[in-house]
Amino acid sequence: MLNTGKFVGKTVLITGASRGIGKEIALKLAKDGANIVVAAKTATAHPKLPGTIYSAAEEIEKVGGKALPCIVDVRDEVSVKASVDAAVKKFGGIDILINNASAISLTDTESTEMKRYDLMHSINTRGTYLMTKTCLPYLKSGKNPHVLNISPPLLMETRWFANHVAYTMAKYGMSMCVLGHHEEFRPHGIAVNALWPLTAIWTSAMEMLSEKGGEAGSRKPAIMADAAYAVLSKNSKDFTGNFLIDEDVLKAEGITDFDRYACIPDAPLTPDFFIPSGTYDHKFGLGAGIGKKKKVAHEAGVIEEEIKQIFVSAKRLLNGDIVKKTGFVYEFILKDPVTKTERFITLDLKNGEGELIDAKSSNKADVQFTLAPEHFAPLFNGKLRPTTALMTKKLKISGDMPGAMKLESLLRKFTEGKL
Repeated sequence: MLNTGKFVGKTVLITGASRGIGKEIALKLAKDGANIVVAAKTATAHPKLPGTIYSAAEEIEKVGGKALPCIVDVRDEVSVKASVDAAVKKFGGIDILINNASAISLTDTESTEMKRYDLMHSINTRGTYLMTKTCLPYLKSGKNPHVLNISPPLLMETRWFANHVAYTMAKYGMSMCVLGHHEEFRPHGIAVNALWPLTAIWTSAMEMLSEKGGEAGSRKPAIMADAAYAVLSKNSKDFTGNFLIDEDVLKAEGITDFDRYACIPDAPLTPDFFIPSGTYDHKFGLGAGIGKKKKVAHEAGVIEEEIKQIFVSAKRLLNGDIVKKTGFVYEFILKDPVTKTERFITLDLKNGEGELIDAKSSNKADVQFTLAPEHFAPLFNGKLRPTTALMTKKLKISGDMPGAMKLESLLRKFTEGKL
């Protein structure tokens, strides 16, 4: 989406803007000549994640914007107030607030420590509320004032709560701010909207968590930046209270070529969390009747033969080096919906030379995957990505989520025969 110069001279405060989606939005607006307040905690470089508030500020000024790097912990009221005061002192006011800072832990209830629960709620929900509250007096006198929360549509579906209720509660808190604030702020002409990606977005954090190479099916942060640009260009008095998906926003602007945003062209897209069922199924190869066709095609004998081939490949590929790099025991629970039986397959990448066994392991599993028998082999041969399987309800994950993400990286290498 082309820049039009609409944001020249406007002051935009963005939380979590030192990298990822936040920084990409900052750069997009900076190209118009906007004043960007880079509000984030990262003052010194992370050993595995590039980018600080200072490096982001340098990039912003290189593309034509003005930048104010601020060390901000959105959980801390004093820190938040100081950043807002600094922005007003330097730029004269605040026209746009983008609540992007967020914490994530995709763990079930038993695996979620309360300090992690508190962190997610303090950053996602409380941080969004606090930053919005603190900016409000200045937004009231802003030019075409907007608040944009990077948060999902409020879908009250069990699948988005069952596996990671703590994270969903915290993330939905950001969206509930949109639901309430858009009406509360309407008399002041302040727009409040939510924006969420249709697909997984590939950032440096994602790269670190998945050990590189997982960008297939993901899009670049640029799609969220272009969509944010379009939303923030709208008349704040008229366009408010919307829960928006990035691709829908850009389609409404006349964009038809989405291949430009793909990390790897022609790779099957991976849906993000919190995407409505049905509406976007065609984007991910989930059209009506596909489930029935697969059941017909995958007769029991065919499924068993495919599983046997995975065992043969595993015996050839597993070794001690893989075990040292991984350090997890994975248990696959194959639930047959027809016979109502369960089959346990264990991938032990924690002990010895590693092994794939057709039984429960004597060692406690760190991660459990529950799925239908017909989906087991496709996970290993590259026909079904774990992330896609999770989003489309073909797979349920419990236990150590970083361990689960590490397995996804290994499965890609398994597919290539390069373990």
